[in-house]
Amino acid sequence: MTAAAGDLDDGPLLPGYGSSTLADLSQSLLGALGVPGTANVLGLPQASRVCLLVVDGLGWELLRAHRAAAPFLSGLAETGCWLAAGFPATTVTSLSSLGTGQPPGQHGMLGYQVRVPATGKLLNSLRWDASVDPLAWQPGPTIFELAAGAGLGAYRIAAGAFRDSGLSVAAMRGADYRSADTPGALVARTATALAEQPRALAMVYTGDLDATGHAWGCGSPAWRYQLSHVDRLAEQLAGALPAGAALHITADHGMVDVPAGSRTDADALPELRAGVALLGGEGRARHVYAVPGAAADVLAAWRSTLGDSAWVADREEAIDAGWFGPVDERVAARIGDVVAAARGASAVVATVTEPRESRLVGMHGSLAPGDQRVPLLTHVA
Repeated sequence: MTAAAGDLDDGPLLPGYGSSTLADLSQSLLGALGVPGTANVLGLPQASRVCLLVVDGLGWELLRAHRAAAPFLSGLAETGCWLAAGFPATTVTSLSSLGTGQPPGQHGMLGYQVRVPATGKLLNSLRWDASVDPLAWQPGPTIFELAAGAGLGAYRIAAGAFRDSGLSVAAMRGADYRSADTPGALVARTATALAEQPRALAMVYTGDLDATGHAWGCGSPAWRYQLSHVDRLAEQLAGALPAGAALHITADHGMVDVPAGSRTDADALPELRAGVALLGGEGRARHVYAVPGAAADVLAAWRSTLGDSAWVADREEAIDAGWFGPVDERVAARIGDVVAAARGASAVVATVTEPRESRLVGMHGSLAPGDQRVPLLTHVA
């Protein structure tokens, strides 16, 4: 697909699970490090030390549109490419794909807010819920556990607040966590960690660009200035790594600014609430959970109301179309009875039940190019 973010497209950008997604990137990182049982499907350079910098919210389309603000990253983009984030294109799902090396339908971290089938309640996967055991919710091994099991050093470098979050335990356990709350600390702690082991994997995470885009918009001066800070972080990290180490840079999703006139408010339209037990997901990627017996009516109402502003499917249609990749039976019920992915620069907000999320300027989650396409940039020290 060639349409820019915000354009209406003929169909959704279906992630190429197994060949060109974030899950395939993690498998390839392990493969490049020589971890048994993994495949380097992306053909990454072999290295004894590998660092993955994850820049939350750095979409491929956005980077290409703002080359002047990020000369180091833009230079790497000349020989780089884009990957698909996976669906939904949101932090919880994408970090889980990176953390497990599995597509969403296998790891089961299926969005910002999803239903817990056993309780019928919504789980906010960023804030978590003490009643949900992260190990039971996502029992599969992580790439850090696999790396450590193969005798490699395995590190995560990110803000200290994320160390023991439900998301971290579910999808990124097994790493030696090094807390770093500033860009300088991220660089220093990463360089130190990789110098400790002759073979090592480190994942570095920064979230300020995403936060800026949500608050100010990804078309704002604030976002462009923040991108310049990210560019400097990446350049410093590249310069600080041990000789021969490979640095790969990617993101968990892109972002699209959604104008007020392109927002459909589910809390103001009875037809979008009729027969709905729970409204999950987020503005550009909705899981809609119907009351028993109402799924067909909910599907018809959402299709009729949203028209060409979203791709709307029932659970089976979304699974069969490959939105989530192969879906394990244990996680299928977490998917909405109806799933809606925004087209163009649109969103379904809920101003009463989700006031904070409904005020965001930049949003993401959908199967549109601006949400899905993330960079894969490589630098070898």
